[in-house]
Amino acid sequence: MTKVAICAHYERPDVVDLIEQTMAWISDHGHTGWLLPDDGDQLDLNHHAQARPLSDADVVLCLGGDGTMLRAVGALDGAPVPLLGVNLGQLGYLTEIEPGEITDALDRFARGESEGGWHLDTRLLVRIEVRRREQELGRWRALNEVVVEKHAAGHTVRLLARIDGEPFTSYAADGLIVSTPTGSTAYSLSARGPVVSPRHRALLLTPVSPHMLFDRTLVLDPSETVEIEVAGHRQAEVAVDGRLVLTIDPGDTVRCRPAEETAQFVRFGPYRYHQILKTKFGLTDR
Repeated sequence: MTKVAICAHYERPDVVDLIEQTMAWISDHGHTGWLLPDDGDQLDLNHHAQARPLSDADVVLCLGGDGTMLRAVGALDGAPVPLLGVNLGQLGYLTEIEPGEITDALDRFARGESEGGWHLDTRLLVRIEVRRREQELGRWRALNEVVVEKHAAGHTVRLLARIDGEPFTSYAADGLIVSTPTGSTAYSLSARGPVVSPRHRALLLTPVSPHMLFDRTLVLDPSETVEIEVAGHRQAEVAVDGRLVLTIDPGDTVRCRPAEETAQFVRFGPYRYHQILKTKFGLTDR
């Protein structure tokens, strides 16, 4: 018996029918499945919802796109449960299959890695700790990035970056991004950061609209720790994988380093990252 948790995008037009069909297949084939309570409320599918953590599952089926995958990674909070992404929108970087392939994919997963012909694509996570002097304000893990950015519109924020405890420089900018290779094609890319293969292990430190001559991304070894301190008199905000989690004060610090845990994605063949990149950026005809 395979335990399947479903994490779904609330606004996709066919998602309710797709969940009903998938849950019927799961039950008919002797497996067990459930929705998160929030998803059940939003989609009016409370009869499929359980107050049961994603970490109890053998696989998390993500119906939506990259945003849904990020939400599931956050909900897992480092638990080693693989995710299977179903693309319900535009071409995503993380999703693996189309809606018509769900039952075949679940059947192959249930047969095991060797017999089902699948493997795990392992991705680096960044661990984030926010501190106010000796007090810990919170800790999270991110698949894409953590952003420390300005709180007040129309102003920059001053942020001091330290690497392995040594001051690097102070940025006057809209913010600083610490991203993983997976997140190099997200917010970091729009801030002119480099595209990095997700197979690589590194942290990227990218300034957002810096008011200074140095505007380059630093690509750091995964053994290095980045610490960002709010150095000026203005507050800053901390966002993890696109979700605002905290407003911090001058003197507060955000510490980032690679997590011991990883995110794991089910793949049924070679992951053609560079082909996806070509399609996303319209490079196929060049």
